[in-house]
Amino acid sequence: MNAVPQYSNYIGGQAIGGDEYIEVENPYTGRIIGLAPKLGAAAADQALSAAKAAQPAWAKRSPVDRASYLAKCAAVIREHRVELAELLMSEQAKIAPLAQVEIDVTATYFDYYAGWARIYEGEIINSDDPQENILLFQKPIGVAVGICPWNFPFFVMARKVAPSLLVGCATVIKPSSTTPLTTLRFAELIQSIGLPPGVLNFVTGSGGTLGSALVRHPLSDIASLTGSVEAGVEIIKDSADKIMKTSLELGGKAPAIVFPDADIDLAVKGVTDSRLIFSGQVCNCAERAYVHKDIYPEFMDKLKAAFEAAKLGDPAEAGVAYSSQVDSAQLAKISGMVERAVVAGAEVVTGGQPADLGTGYFYEPTILAGAAQDSEVVQKEVFGPVLPVLEWDDYDAVIAAANDCEYGLTSSVFTRNVSTTMQAVKDLNFGETYVNREHFEGIQGFHAGWRKSGIGGADGKHGLYEYLQSQAVYIRY
Repeated sequence: MNAVPQYSNYIGGQAIGGDEYIEVENPYTGRIIGLAPKLGAAAADQALSAAKAAQPAWAKRSPVDRASYLAKCAAVIREHRVELAELLMSEQAKIAPLAQVEIDVTATYFDYYAGWARIYEGEIINSDDPQENILLFQKPIGVAVGICPWNFPFFVMARKVAPSLLVGCATVIKPSSTTPLTTLRFAELIQSIGLPPGVLNFVTGSGGTLGSALVRHPLSDIASLTGSVEAGVEIIKDSADKIMKTSLELGGKAPAIVFPDADIDLAVKGVTDSRLIFSGQVCNCAERAYVHKDIYPEFMDKLKAAFEAAKLGDPAEAGVAYSSQVDSAQLAKISGMVERAVVAGAEVVTGGQPADLGTGYFYEPTILAGAAQDSEVVQKEVFGPVLPVLEWDDYDAVIAAANDCEYGLTSSVFTRNVSTTMQAVKDLNFGETYVNREHFEGIQGFHAGWRKSGIGGADGKHGLYEYLQSQAVYIRY
């Protein structure tokens, strides 16, 4: 029997092991496929000390110089793209095409931010004094902590690393304990690119111990988390005494509103793709649909057919639409929410129970009809392949229902009418709205939520400025 691979953390450019290790499971097979160090507060101090020591010299380098290392990261990813995709697929049961997309887009992401080296800038501000100039400089905020999720672990790692390194922040990354392996393999691979020791560090351990220690530590200057609302609350508490900046991308409960003039086939495809991608384990997925009464019967028939056509199975098998949930706890959560929805009066149109494939943690693609607006399944994030569909006939009422949620990450509308589109975009209170397409953001946009979906955001120019702080300089002459 082959030994289970043991991965290292990297602090100050040195490989670090642990006295304890996290066992990483392949959710589809149930086998342990790797071991990651389980570190605690001492490792947080070591990593942040290394970052703090490296940060001043890193900040003094030119942006173009710093960008060259991002380009090297992209090149390493592309050189090992297949290996990394296979590892990603195995540690989270992500279907092979989607795993490969995540790896390839991550390389593109590093290149994208490398291109910002000559673009980001400060300002010249007019003074009331004719003998004075006011300059607004943008400077790195300092040492950055990035805490990553399990659902898109590699891409979100780049979301935190690329902009922070580019502007001159030394960075400490804590991958999810559920899916750390692809990130740790990347950490190993980039030891060859000549990045100064301490500029980028990788540590693994529990969020409650290691994550909290990283945020509470006096040497960290910004904490960026992608995760649950509960985790975000803890980050805010841990950072409160320091008055430290946080950037939080948390949960979502995205509404998809289908208008009577919509292209029904397009709407069905958009909603299906948004709900079933990665087994529904995506924060910006369509989590609830509101369909106009005039097209509701046809839409539901076609949606049911689309959900039932989605093939479950081995993530490496061609034609599989989605595979296992990430673990047994996630499967139990989904099952419990559907069971409670049915007890509360919802009707199962299709699916409604775990799927027994002999291996993995599968839940059937599920459509629920008749759920109440104030029910748990309409208000709380499922994070699984379950979609409540509600019928509507009044514009103001459906907009109010869509906005009636503690989350505010993404939303979508399906209509052929430009006026309807613009009015709905104006009235929806979400950080992102997609029109006649699936929920999936672009790297040049700004992925940011309202309400409990987060603080700050990522991607594009505004994601870059998360890691900068301004200095106003008044020059009288």
